[in-house]
Amino acid sequence: MCFFESKAEHSSVKAVPANLKQHAEDFGDGGAFPEIHVAQCPLSLGSDDSNDNKPQSKVLPVTVDAHGHVVFDAIVRQNENLGKIVYSQHSDHIPKMLKNEGDVGEDEESHEDITTQETKAAIEKILNAAQPNNVVKPLGDLKYINYKPSLQRSAAFSPGAKERSIRVSEMLVDPLAPPKFRHKRVPKASGGSSEAVPVMHSPPRAVILKERQDWDIPPCVSNWTNQKGYTIPLEKRPSADGRVLHEDQINDNFTKLSESLDVVAQKAREANSLRLRVQREMEMKEKERKEQEVRALAQKARSERNVVASETVDVPRGDYDYDREREMEKEGRIQRDNIREERRREREKEQRRMGVIKKSKIARDRDRDVSEKVALGMASSGGSGGEVMYDQRLFNQEKGMNSGFATDDQYNVNDNPLFTTQATLSTLYRPTKNMDYEMYGNADEKLKGTEKFKPDKAFSGLVSERARKRDRPVEFEKEEEQDPFGLVQWASDLKK
Repeated sequence: MCFFESKAEHSSVKAVPANLKQHAEDFGDGGAFPEIHVAQCPLSLGSDDSNDNKPQSKVLPVTVDAHGHVVFDAIVRQNENLGKIVYSQHSDHIPKMLKNEGDVGEDEESHEDITTQETKAAIEKILNAAQPNNVVKPLGDLKYINYKPSLQRSAAFSPGAKERSIRVSEMLVDPLAPPKFRHKRVPKASGGSSEAVPVMHSPPRAVILKERQDWDIPPCVSNWTNQKGYTIPLEKRPSADGRVLHEDQINDNFTKLSESLDVVAQKAREANSLRLRVQREMEMKEKERKEQEVRALAQKARSERNVVASETVDVPRGDYDYDREREMEKEGRIQRDNIREERRREREKEQRRMGVIKKSKIARDRDRDVSEKVALGMASSGGSGGEVMYDQRLFNQEKGMNSGFATDDQYNVNDNPLFTTQATLSTLYRPTKNMDYEMYGNADEKLKGTEKFKPDKAFSGLVSERARKRDRPVEFEKEEEQDPFGLVQWASDLKK
């Protein structure tokens, strides 16, 4: 109050008496008095009819409850406490155990009733949701109808039952029976029009194999259960266990192992070839040693024969020992037969050893095509079969069909001779040179001799080139035309 008195000294507003009704001019320059429980509107703030000249009420309106009692805590239950429980009365501070049984208010009873009804409704809702729909409902109201049969003379009439009763009830429904009606869902109409709603989407396109494989979801296959008893193929199980989703990493030791095996195999091949070479050299030395021994034996036999022949010259004819000569001839024959048998075994052994080496080459040469043999200059051609193999000499040649071959007006199909290799020409239609002269002697030379086919006297018109040695088959040369384009004939025709 002193604050207002000090302001009143400097202003013309008079001091406000305590505990009196307030007016607008009593507030001075603004501010309200909280200790005064009267509706205060300083400077006409918050007043609806501040501009009007009507008198304003400064008394707070009285609020009563349902029983007509004044509610003094109405201000406390406003604003933020509007929906909260506010304990503002004296009865709220008294414990329930100290209250009398008859002191329970009607508000509490109504609150308990509302809570009970809400709880009951919630429990019934839960129970109704848990009950199945196919449970057979109890029978409804039963009706009994009494009547008297009209046909009393029929066979079914019983004289002791003059009246009969019929019980009428609803027919029971079989819960396991299939539904008799089908509920078909009809799409709802879109708006008021019957036209379909347009859906904006991209035009259809073909699904590629990669997308189809990405969208391919393998079926779930269990390794433990098979309730349906299906027969599941084995290829379906690996595709379903997820092993194709991760990449297998191969250990580097496998690569090292393969490299080590290759190195060991290469060294083994080198050692094997070295052993074969040493064995071949040893066999050649053994063969030369045996040949030297055979030559020494033959030389010894010749020398002994010459000595015997020289000794028999001086011996008289009557004293000549024919039995000894026959014995020596027999021994020489047996020795020669042994030498021939030994050489035959050596030749067979050599053929068997060389046959394995030349087998692949001979088979490859035998299976060549005729055109390949002609291009390679091979003499004979064998039947084709087996795996086809090509010789590198056939490739990268600047001739053939790819190089243009020839023009249309030329006839030079056989541009090269059939047999061009000297080795082939020397072996064609001639016996082999590996003959045993000691065994057959000069019989092969007599067979190869061609002197008997030559005439003793040549013809008068025979060309001297016939004596030249021929080392290839007969070749024919095409006669060259002197005037291929007919120019000479054309010039002679013009002169005529």
